[in-house]
Amino acid sequence: MKQLIMLTLTVLLGSHFCGHSLMNVLAGEVGTPSLEKYYTSIEIMNGDSLWSIAGRYAENSGMTTAQYVQELKSMNRLKEDTIHSGQHLTVAYYVESQEK
Repeated sequence: MKQLIMLTLTVLLGSHFCGHSLMNVLAGEVGTPSLEKYYTSIEIMNGDSLWSIAGRYAENSGMTTAQYVQELKSMNRLKEDTIHSGQHLTVAYYVESQEK
């Protein structure tokens, strides 16, 4: 009888806490930070490439470096991967939003 009571309590408490956590996750309330997309202009320095720039700014974007390079090319209307020191590029970066 004690084992049945303990099993019942374990199931009830487990379903309450795990069920609540699962509902929060499904509702997007836990573990899914909201990201804001911002844009800035950067000056290309010696040694920079679209790939190195993408490696710095793709963080939190959900994109691979290759996808971010394509986004850089699209945003800046570049037909090739070639960039030159002294040019300016528009880049996007992602920051976790501050929810109230």
